[in-house]
Amino acid sequence: MRASLKEYQAVELAALKRLKGVMNGDSTIAKDAFSEEAMVYGCSGAQFTCGPIQNFFNDVDRVGSHPRFEARVDVITLEETMAVVRVLEEKWGGNADFTDYLLMMKLNGEWKCVVQVYNQSSNTLPYQS
Repeated sequence: MRASLKEYQAVELAALKRLKGVMNGDSTIAKDAFSEEAMVYGCSGAQFTCGPIQNFFNDVDRVGSHPRFEARVDVITLEETMAVVRVLEEKWGGNADFTDYLLMMKLNGEWKCVVQVYNQSSNTLPYQS
């Protein structure tokens, strides 16, 4: 059964909390979008990283905000307690482009990201975030 539009909007709003933190270079804003146990995995070129979501929060604070940063959120699929969200980011830190996939789960009535997977676009690899 397809989820209601209201539920899609709730997932999108949860993902937008993460995005707002990135836009402002403030991990305290982004943290509300994640479960405490969340993990992050990703590739910047041949460099693969994985670890606790705190690694992502550290990057958000280190990179900071940038006026050229743009992004969009797409809810790809949604079931009763899980959703997949794609986040497209351009000019993070002024230079780096990323595609992120967020695996979201409905925990205690709230949508939270439990896994974030990212890829840095190869055309922006000289600019490591």
